[in-house]
Amino acid sequence: MSPELPQLIRIYNPNLTKFAELQISNRKQMKTLKEQIEAIREKKGYIIDMDGVLYHGNKLLHGVKEFINWLIAEEKRFVFLTNSSERTPEELQEKLGRLGIKVNKDVFYTSALATAMFLKGQNPKGSAYIIGEAGLINALYNVGYTMNSVNPDYVVVGESRSYSYERIEHAVNLVIAGAKLIGTNPDLTGPAENGIVPATKALISPIELATGRSAYFVGKPNPLMMRNALKKIRCNREVALIIGDRMDTDILSGIESEIDTCLVLSGITSREMIDLFPYQPRFVLDGVGDLVAD
Repeated sequence: MSPELPQLIRIYNPNLTKFAELQISNRKQMKTLKEQIEAIREKKGYIIDMDGVLYHGNKLLHGVKEFINWLIAEEKRFVFLTNSSERTPEELQEKLGRLGIKVNKDVFYTSALATAMFLKGQNPKGSAYIIGEAGLINALYNVGYTMNSVNPDYVVVGESRSYSYERIEHAVNLVIAGAKLIGTNPDLTGPAENGIVPATKALISPIELATGRSAYFVGKPNPLMMRNALKKIRCNREVALIIGDRMDTDILSGIESEIDTCLVLSGITSREMIDLFPYQPRFVLDGVGDLVAD
């Protein structure tokens, strides 16, 4: 059984929109790879997932450099979007630089930035107790939030390598005292060079269980993050495309945001897994290198 199936059950919505049904119909009609590539290349804006699409760990995937060069040469609007809240845009820029890709730091959009934007809109100049890394801490600090371990407005959880029983115990008591619980993304696991690592949903679950409070998750598949990404690239959804490797986040977020979707098989999802889901991507490619292959 696919490891994605438990989450599939959680996110399944029996009332598929007409847009989702249209995507399924359109995908069936686009029978050839050439037709898919031509339709994808006509788009004006691209929201592109990173891990599993651009790289695995510290290995650049086939055709990625050529794909990014094509985006720049064709003056396409694009953003690299990740559900991870661990790294800052500067750190992501440096990582791609080490892999031979030179881009501006402004092309990155993380769930940490989306969470900071959401909280700023909800409660400007608020305070938070944070369980997370530099990407999340800096994002909240940059929108005017203060760190507060006594009586914060929010407890905010993201990916963290400093996770401990003491911090979870403290977070539980802050939530019971009235702090609202926020997760940067609903991912249970994330990729690692030696397998997988627990992600935000796995880390925040003990707080939810101990307090009886449900967290609000800002990252994919929340359409809020997709709308922010569209604003960042100044592009209408009708001429935009989401490229990702996960059915339960990338593709679902596109469908719920009414943005065309392209699943690449270079990451976590295999071709055989696609039909296990009650929704389908419009396009399916082996990888982004298909778009610039001779």
